[in-house]
Amino acid sequence: MKYILRFCISACVFQNAFAQNKTSSDSSNKVIQLFETVISANKSEEKRSDIPQTIEIIKSKDIELSNPQTSADMLQNTGNVFVQKSQMGGGSPVLRGFEANRVLIVIDGVRMNNAIYRSGHLQDAITIDNMMLDRTEVLFGPASVMYGSDALGGVMHFYTKNPVISDTTTPLIKINFGLRHSTANKEQAAHININLGYKKLAFLTSFTSNDFGDLRTGNFRPPYAKSFGKCNYYVMQVDSLDTLIRNSDPNVQRFTGYKQFDVMQKILFRQNNSVSHLLNFQYSNSSDIPRYDRLQQFQSNGDPVYARWHYGPQKRVLASLKSQILSEGKLFSHINIILSYQNIDQERVSRKFKKTSERTQLDNVAVYSANIDMRKNIRDKHELHYGLEGSFNEVQSSANITDIFTGEQSPAGTRYPDGGSSMRSLSAYLSHSWELSKKYILTDGVRFNNVALRSEWKDTSIFNFPFSTAEQNNNAVNGSLGFVAMPGKGWRYTLMASSGFRAPNVDDMGKVNESTSGSIIIPNPVLKPEFAYNGDFSIGKSFKDKVRIEFVYYYTLLQNAIVVKDDWFNGLDSVLFDGVISKVQSAQNADEAYIQGFSASFLADVNDNFSMKSSINYTSGIYKDKQNDMLVPMDHIPPVFGQINFIYRYKKFESDLYIRYNGWKRVEDYSPSGEDNLPQATVYGMPSWFTLNLKAAVQANNYLKLIFGVENIMDTHYRTFASGVSAPGRNFVIAVRAKY
Repeated sequence: MKYILRFCISACVFQNAFAQNKTSSDSSNKVIQLFETVISANKSEEKRSDIPQTIEIIKSKDIELSNPQTSADMLQNTGNVFVQKSQMGGGSPVLRGFEANRVLIVIDGVRMNNAIYRSGHLQDAITIDNMMLDRTEVLFGPASVMYGSDALGGVMHFYTKNPVISDTTTPLIKINFGLRHSTANKEQAAHININLGYKKLAFLTSFTSNDFGDLRTGNFRPPYAKSFGKCNYYVMQVDSLDTLIRNSDPNVQRFTGYKQFDVMQKILFRQNNSVSHLLNFQYSNSSDIPRYDRLQQFQSNGDPVYARWHYGPQKRVLASLKSQILSEGKLFSHINIILSYQNIDQERVSRKFKKTSERTQLDNVAVYSANIDMRKNIRDKHELHYGLEGSFNEVQSSANITDIFTGEQSPAGTRYPDGGSSMRSLSAYLSHSWELSKKYILTDGVRFNNVALRSEWKDTSIFNFPFSTAEQNNNAVNGSLGFVAMPGKGWRYTLMASSGFRAPNVDDMGKVNESTSGSIIIPNPVLKPEFAYNGDFSIGKSFKDKVRIEFVYYYTLLQNAIVVKDDWFNGLDSVLFDGVISKVQSAQNADEAYIQGFSASFLADVNDNFSMKSSINYTSGIYKDKQNDMLVPMDHIPPVFGQINFIYRYKKFESDLYIRYNGWKRVEDYSPSGEDNLPQATVYGMPSWFTLNLKAAVQANNYLKLIFGVENIMDTHYRTFASGVSAPGRNFVIAVRAKY
């Protein structure tokens, strides 16, 4: 470590000295932005300094340099979002110790969270094409006033690029093209988008193709974990028989590769200077995505548990129509109306080693939603944000078992109720901002929510539950109160009190699932919503707009926390499921959970050429097991993590040398629920690690940009907490971006 630090310090000194006589005055490249705006906090553009919440902003130029393979990787590159991966085709963001259905994903104003968003780990973020992102905003902490259910840990709002109207009678044609290759998984990526703009009408079309091979992990391991993360064996069919094959290179994680294809079409109609309409169509599809962590499970006799386990093609369709009116009237100054439809297909295919029966589970979700968001300015001092939201989710599930030799099919247990499920949500909100003076701002808000849920079970031959239907109707009121003080001399203080809630969805209430080997989760129709009560405090100091330091502390009380705990089925604590005696578990409401943590950041623009930034994040979480009168570690709580960046710019050249690090996650800090995937770690827990990385870009001319990078320069083997696949080893990345 000391050699790395010496190298970084030397590089900084060299770059700083070299930059004294060579300057670049483009302020948009600075890490400290004086007049930065945000959209996600109140669903309309505002000054970032006026917002009490902590917000991370990722711009398209940041994405170009960092060159992430997926949108989940893009979030991880900030150093402030932790990302878990069960397989390479994964990426489950964690915000302040909350993950999966406790954080909200929004794209272009449409919430992606649906009725089957699970509590474990999700890979839905990778279905968002990061090559078409204009900006992404990560809002930390409960945001249920503006966004409703699920926004306990925060909101990730992805904004895709929009068509551009021509200012003249000549059509505006823009073409952007990109290619990328990465060596660690032999990635081949290609992208093109075309903008055709007229005076009132504009079209934006994009295509992106990704082809990922098997992932090679790092070779250098600590002495206490020499075999950790090695793929020594994998299963292949030889002469129609499952055969265990020795891996010629154990650092190559066999059966991690997959393909993905993304399409987007936007049509913008500018009715006049005040009214516009935007049609937005997005389609994402993939090949089969192998579940690497399941394929690397082995029995006591040394045989693998599974010969096959993969997600089928993951399809996501979104179609939305957004109408925007900018007009100063009695009711609003600005209104957005969004009507949307989404359709999501999920498929799970598994077969035990040397067995002929292959199980396929199919789940489809259709989501219909409508949003009305309005803003009204009152006498320059007050700003109101208010609106309505409604959504309806329809879930259909089926399953079968197929004999791989005869093709004969028979019914199988579905993941979700086979009679179908529905989830309906209605809400109204009001948020207010009061500029007491140029130095002090007060914000407050309230939201009323109603969520109804219904599920029906028809086939009781596999599990004869004591119920055939389950219904819920939950109401919740959320509020927020914030205060921003900027007394002068670069000081900035914020106080924020907010509440959030999450209503049980179909996954919580009605799922039958093998969560980990030897454990099965069964439905619980009496689940109640969980509520989060959060307090934030931040203090920041700027020094002549050259240096900024900020510290944020937060504390969250989670009541009726939904956690996975041991349960009973027909008086038994274990049942035979899929040929294995499995411990019975279910999602249950714990008494209380407590999560607290802090984040700290340092940003410096040393001169026009050299900048640096650093961040560190720490979270701890426990819940009260009332039944056993004990405190238990919460799941999804990452170890301490952060990042240090040294950024250099000279004319048309830009580079970013950065260190990313994670602390230890000790065995005693793992949750007993199984969601933290302790079997995927070492006997000591998940080891700490750090990587040294370099990205560089040069603008060759007005049309061509070349980007080069080396990730994990030291070829360190590491695995992020709760993940089932090891991270890439030394990875050379080269990309070309061209525009016309």
